[in-house]
Amino acid sequence: MTIESSSPRSFTRFFPAIARVLMGLIFFVFGLNGFLNFIPQPKEAIPEGAMALLGAFIKSGYLLHLVAGTEAVCGALLLLNRFVPLALAMIAPVIVNIMLFHIYLAPSGMGVAIFVLVLELYLAWSYRNAFIPMLEARNSTGAK
Repeated sequence: MTIESSSPRSFTRFFPAIARVLMGLIFFVFGLNGFLNFIPQPKEAIPEGAMALLGAFIKSGYLLHLVAGTEAVCGALLLLNRFVPLALAMIAPVIVNIMLFHIYLAPSGMGVAIFVLVLELYLAWSYRNAFIPMLEARNSTGAK
């Protein structure tokens, strides 16, 4: 009878997958909510500036759907583990807007905004090798 001794692997190897699934769920659910409105509205009053911005998104006729669609697609890509660096790059401007929205218009939701920002930064670091070619000052391949 032999017992195979395998060295214990660190639990931290699961962190990128956990962060990816959490972020994917957040954006997929909130993206779908932009179309289906299944999350109940908060009971407390929404600040006037936040209401004005959301009203402008709705009145534009496209912007709310563009943001919600981007969130849903990026969330799905993260959940499916497909094109993750692309999803992270596409969702980054949305996360910047979420942060600024909560800094200037609705500070009460800052906790979730910071959580999403931390997930984005951690995943960007985890997938940093995919971003290196994008960050080169000069590209040695391609058109001249």
